[in-house]
Amino acid sequence: MWIGWLEFDVLLGDVHSLKEKRSVVRPVIAELRRRFSVTAAETGDLDLHRRAGIGVAVVAADRAHVVDVLDKAERLVAMRPEIELLSTRRGLRRSTDD
Repeated sequence: MWIGWLEFDVLLGDVHSLKEKRSVVRPVIAELRRRFSVTAAETGDLDLHRRAGIGVAVVAADRAHVVDVLDKAERLVAMRPEIELLSTRRGLRRSTDD
């Protein structure tokens, strides 16, 4: 079994409150879940209205499939016009790794 994850650090555009932040971040998370069948959540900078951390995780039997899904998820986030992708951290492990 292969486990892969991404951590996105994003800067939000013209956002002035946490409520506006949610209206930008929630659709991104929903689209990631819908299009790629991944687990996704807002994971960082919860109290800042112009920054967000978004985490994505995927589990599959095939390493190549995990890498493909993570690549596509990263491209989706990078291409969203309402956010600026500042950085991405990626992890990939096999369940038998120590």
